[in-house]
Amino acid sequence: MNNWVILKFGGTSVSSRERWETIAEQARRTLQRGARPVIVCSAISGISNSLEALLRTAVSGDHTSTLERIVARHELLAEQLEVDVRAAVGDELDDLARIALGASLTREVSARLQARTMALGELMSTKLGVAFMNRIGVSTAWEDARDALCSEHEIGVNEQRHYLSATCAFDPDEALQARWGALPADVVLTQGFIAADDQEVTVLLGRGGSDTSAAYFAAKLQASLLEIWTDVPGMYTANPRAVPTARLLKHLGYDEAQEIATMGAKVLHPRCIDPIRRFNIPLQIRSTEAPDVEGTRISADIPDFGAQVKAISAKNGVVLVSMDTIGMWQQVGFLADSFAAFKANGLSVDLVATSETNVTVSLDPGANALDPSTMKALLRDLAPYCHARQIGPCAAVSLVGHNIRAILHQLGPALEAFEEQRIYMVSQAASDLNITFVVDEEQADKLVNKLHTLLFHERVTDALLGPTWKETFEGERHESHAPKGAWWVAKRDELLAVCEEHEAAYVYDAATLEARAHSALSLGANRVFYATKANSNPGILRRFEALGLGFECVSTGELDHVRESMPKLDPDRILFTPNFAPRHEYVEAFEIGAHVTLDNLYPLEHWGEVFRGRSILVRVDPGRGKGHHKYVKTAGPKSKFGIAPAEMARLADLVAKYEVDVVGLHVHVGSGIRTPDTWAENAAFLAEVARDFESVRVLNLGGGLGVPEKPGQRPLDPAAVATALGRFRDANPQFEIWMEPGRYLVAEAGVLVAQVTQTKSKGDIRYVGIATGMNSLIRPALYGAYHRIVNLTRINDRTTMVADIVGPICETGDVLGHRRRLPETHGGDVMLIATTGAYGRSMSSEYNLREPAEEVIL
Repeated sequence: MNNWVILKFGGTSVSSRERWETIAEQARRTLQRGARPVIVCSAISGISNSLEALLRTAVSGDHTSTLERIVARHELLAEQLEVDVRAAVGDELDDLARIALGASLTREVSARLQARTMALGELMSTKLGVAFMNRIGVSTAWEDARDALCSEHEIGVNEQRHYLSATCAFDPDEALQARWGALPADVVLTQGFIAADDQEVTVLLGRGGSDTSAAYFAAKLQASLLEIWTDVPGMYTANPRAVPTARLLKHLGYDEAQEIATMGAKVLHPRCIDPIRRFNIPLQIRSTEAPDVEGTRISADIPDFGAQVKAISAKNGVVLVSMDTIGMWQQVGFLADSFAAFKANGLSVDLVATSETNVTVSLDPGANALDPSTMKALLRDLAPYCHARQIGPCAAVSLVGHNIRAILHQLGPALEAFEEQRIYMVSQAASDLNITFVVDEEQADKLVNKLHTLLFHERVTDALLGPTWKETFEGERHESHAPKGAWWVAKRDELLAVCEEHEAAYVYDAATLEARAHSALSLGANRVFYATKANSNPGILRRFEALGLGFECVSTGELDHVRESMPKLDPDRILFTPNFAPRHEYVEAFEIGAHVTLDNLYPLEHWGEVFRGRSILVRVDPGRGKGHHKYVKTAGPKSKFGIAPAEMARLADLVAKYEVDVVGLHVHVGSGIRTPDTWAENAAFLAEVARDFESVRVLNLGGGLGVPEKPGQRPLDPAAVATALGRFRDANPQFEIWMEPGRYLVAEAGVLVAQVTQTKSKGDIRYVGIATGMNSLIRPALYGAYHRIVNLTRINDRTTMVADIVGPICETGDVLGHRRRLPETHGGDVMLIATTGAYGRSMSSEYNLREPAEEVIL
């Protein structure tokens, strides 16, 4: 009995002498293991596309150059392989010329003719290959796949699907096993992609169908192993061509592999999984470019890695069909009638989402011929039942992994990536294998990159995850955990020196502070007030004063601190914006001559005499907030800030009663915003409100300008902010624009450095303890805020461990970073926590009677 092993090689793997030598070597290795190899090959890379182009150009009567390119490609490969091209594929090249001539005369191409033409690609590549294999001494027999694979007859299938996307039975075939087992050659070489119908007419298995052919052969021959050889060594956590930091997945179950393939991973055709799963045949993905890499093994016997996202994929070219009708509500048969229209047009539905008056489905371009005529016919057939419309092109972005519902609570930060995207459909599979979002196609690549960074950046090589694409093919030894251009990389030695004097310290870079101040001043505002609460270090305040900034304060404590730090500061450069403050704070602010903002009617209603005859700004709530966390969204009904638009009429009565002059309007929607149009939108909103207050001359657009915190996030574009505000100012020259950024000015200028005190392991979890914790930096515990953390001492070492970075505070929540990738870390090393210049030291405490980190300005 033969121990069959199926080796499938894709187009790039059969396109050169070097690749065919790899094929021969793998055949020899298989024979040495005591197995019988069956090699299944695709057409030469690019030839399938050229054959399609040949038919198109033939119909237009101008196919000569396309035919010449196809012939030249095969002549070149034959020359490299040192075989006679005419002896090997002369008949096929002649047949191709006749087909092209015939199509040029008839001016039409049927699906049957297209299948016959496309099959020639695989027939020619395998005939050249078998001639080479025998020439170099590997005894090989050429077999026509159409004699072994017969397509199944499907009732109601249209001509396109019958000839161009056929399926075949794959029950064990004793006759085939006996016939191929009796061949005198050591190796069997055949084609992927092609089969025959019950009339012995050539049919195709759909683009990418060579994987499926190989799986059919594996099932029919009851093979012990199927190897898919391609240009990548396995399945990755994302498409490695688009995400070079994607990590190799070493082990997958059949269902996970099929889900990843179905949702867009091109390394494996989804239809190839079912035949091998049914007969429990393991599949190994290998690469002809890196033949020594073990790749991905797909089988039923895999380790239990627990519930986790294993891959992020995107499938482009998705078409949505939205069907609206009130007639489906509590009615019988709507779905049956509408889905019958899809069947009649040969269309297979992928995702489905329903409501009481709408059904939306997605159509996968890999499983359907989505040509305009087919879609037009579908919409016509649906018209009697509903109002149907086509939406697209779209992309389906999927998170794939076993038991994904069990970790939904962990995916919150990742799902924030969709916050500003238009989502047409959300689908969560009953199999509990994926969550899929259908979005605009142009957004897919950005979303995949962002999601991959959020979910996989901190992971290291382990039993599941192998090396990154970069490590395998670009020789990269480790992923840099220090962003390019970060000031603290250049000043590493100075920072390490600081930690020789202090166990923990906040360190600020003066050059970065000044650069951010100049950037804020370039945004197009008439006046910029620094939000003192972000960081009240006197040295920072004085630097900003010298650069011309004003100061926004939220308490009399901040007012006193600003005036003590800068005794000669003009009160006109102070903006007071309290919230639920006591009466005396308003009195004190007016007495020193600061600009005062009112964000509630209560002070006017109960302390009206304090405001009589005064000029004030009024904070208005626009009704919706923005920001990186619910606690920093400062507008909307769930936020305590601002006067609701419904109360503006009452405000007008009160300011008239107390002769208050409303000279400015203020709005602030949140923090951490990197959408450049936000502040122009705020200005437009305030301009509308100002229609009811003739004395308004100032529009304070607030702050909230975000900085990138997580790897992969893009910084705010200040030029785009300035451009948007410039358009508003040109249209509304009567207003003076104020802004009050805080975080934007100081966050990236500050880092927290601390010595490692202890390390510990508990089961699979490792801990790195540092000399300070939530007493110095509470944002991770309070907001779940993310800060990049690196081992500054070993910044150039390879990351080999995953650990939680914790402080010495007696609280379970004293965690500064979960599951961070680090080099092997030891006591005495210096850890750096980045982007802590804002709301770090200013929110610190002496909890546990531990002093917070010192402050140093470089």
